[in-house]
Amino acid sequence: MAWIWRGLRDGVVTTRYPRRPDGYGPGFRGAVDVVAPGEAGASAPEVEALCPTGAITATARASVRVDRGRCILCGRCVERRPELFSFSSSAEVASLSPAALVVPAGDEDRLLLEALRADLDRRVRVLRRSIHIRHVDAGSDGSEEWEVAALQNPVYDVQRLGIYFTASPRHADVLLVTGAGTAGMAGPLRTTYEAMPGPKVVIAAGTDAVSGGLVGGGYTTGPGVGSIVPVDVVVPGSPPSPFSLLHGILLGVGLLTREGAP
Repeated sequence: MAWIWRGLRDGVVTTRYPRRPDGYGPGFRGAVDVVAPGEAGASAPEVEALCPTGAITATARASVRVDRGRCILCGRCVERRPELFSFSSSAEVASLSPAALVVPAGDEDRLLLEALRADLDRRVRVLRRSIHIRHVDAGSDGSEEWEVAALQNPVYDVQRLGIYFTASPRHADVLLVTGAGTAGMAGPLRTTYEAMPGPKVVIAAGTDAVSGGLVGGGYTTGPGVGSIVPVDVVVPGSPPSPFSLLHGILLGVGLLTREGAP
C-alpha cells in the first residue's frame, strides 16, 4: 500500500519537456561557457594547459574558445580561471555538428547548422510519429548507460513522446552510440548501422563518443565514433544528462524547432 500513498502524495512526476521548459537548477553543470573570450593575453599557454583533453584553445591575440565535444566537465578551468569560464545550467547542449560545439560560435558555424538542419529535416520527415532507438555501447565507461536507462523511468518517460527502445537494428530509426568507439566494437557498430533501414539517424552520446574524450587517439580507440559510422547529432557531456540525451534525440528526428520548442 505504500506505493499508493506515495503516488497520491507526489502526484505526477513526469517532466513536461519539451512542451514546457524543465531543467536541473542553477547549480547543474550543463556545459562550459566562455565568459571573457578575448582576455587570455600572455597567459594563453597556461589557460590551454588547464584542460586535460585539450578542449581549450587560446592565443595572446585571438579569443579563448572551448570545444564542448572534448570537454569532460571536470571543472578545472572554471575553478582556476572563473574570470574566463563558467558553467551553463542548460541541458540543451546537443548539436548537428561537432564543429558547432566550439564556443563562442562563429558566423560560419551558424551557416553550417542551417544547411545541416535543412538536410536532416528532409531525411527524417517520415520518422515523426513513432521512433525506435537501438542503443550500442561502443566502449563506454558505463556512466552513459545509466543516463540512457533513466530515459525510460517515470520522470522522463520517453514513451509518452512515441519514442521506444528496440533490441533489433532492423526495427530501429535511431542509432544511439555511447563510448569512444574501440577497435573491438568497430565491426559490430558498422554491422548494426548497415542493418538499419533508411532513413536513419546516428547520435553520438557523450564526450567519449563525440571525440574520444580522455582515451581518444590511443592504440585501441579513434577520435570518437564518427570515424566508424556517419554521425548526425552529437551530445556532449561526461556523461550527458537524460535531458541532454532527450534534446539530442528530438533534435535528430526533427521534433524540435531551431528555438528548441516542439
